[in-house]
Formats: sequence, C-alpha cells, structure tokens
Amino acid sequence: MRITGTMLYYYFVCQRKLWYFINDIRMEQEDENVLLGKLLDESSYGREDKQILIDDTVNIDFIKDWRILHEVKKSKSIEAASEWQVKYYIYFLRQRGINVEKGILDYPKIKQRKEVILSQQDEKEIVNILGEIERTASMEKSPEIINSKVCKACAYYEFCYI
Repeated sequence: MRITGTMLYYYFVCQRKLWYFINDIRMEQEDENVLLGKLLDESSYGREDKQILIDDTVNIDFIKDWRILHEVKKSKSIEAASEWQVKYYIYFLRQRGINVEKGILDYPKIKQRKEVILSQQDEKEIVNILGEIERTASMEKSPEIINSKVCKACAYYEFCYI
C-alpha cells in the first residue's frame, strides 16, 4: 500500500477522514479551505520548483538542495499533524537514500516558520503509524465520528453529520 503524506496527516486529524480518503471518497476538490490552501501554496515561494512528486507517493511542496524540505501550510490549526507529515517526508526520502537534514513548516500568511527534525524515536513511531494506517485501510466500515472542533471546517462534515 502506498501511504501518502495526506494519509499520514489525516491519521492525526481524524481516522474517519483517513478511511474516507483511502476508500476514494474525496471531498477536498470542492472544499473552500483546501482550495485556499492550494492558492496560498501556488502563490508563495515563486522561485522554487514546487510540488515534487516522489515514487508517485509523496508530494513535497519544495526542497532546498535536497537537504531541507519545505511544507507550506495555511495555518497552524493542526500543527501536530503537519509536523508528522513533514517527519514522514523526511523518513520517506531517507528510506530512498536521500539524506534530508530537516524540514520546515512554512506559514506564509502569518510569516512564520517552524523547524522539524526527525529523531530515531520518531522513525520508530512512523513505522507504527504506517501499520495503523494499513489497519484503518483494511476496515470494512468507517471509524466513529470524533466530534472535534476541527469537524466544522472539514470537507467531510456532511458525510459525518448530515
């Protein structure tokens, strides 16, 4: 199973959202928040080669000298999920012999950055997370609704509450 950065991100946000995504129930294309995020990504860092797809699995916003990868985000609202997504990208590249030093979460809208380092403990945790994502993928029914504050802005809100 190819596990994308989006899947890893959704793992931290909501298991139900992850399950929908894995099962090709895609609502992001029409979601206003997602579209705003894509517009921000496209209009930021214009000098960089962006959207680097590796092994048809991970799509990295941009990489400096194949040492520092950058992920552009609209807000810090789910920062922990964003950090793990960047850690996964570093892990993914290192598994392919590319020694990425670190990642940077870029928040151009608020003009902030956050450095992300992948530790050996993080690598072990990623292996566990990948197994959990595969377990979620094998479920016949979607996981339960989480009733979180993030639900109201979710592209899948209607699937869960209406």
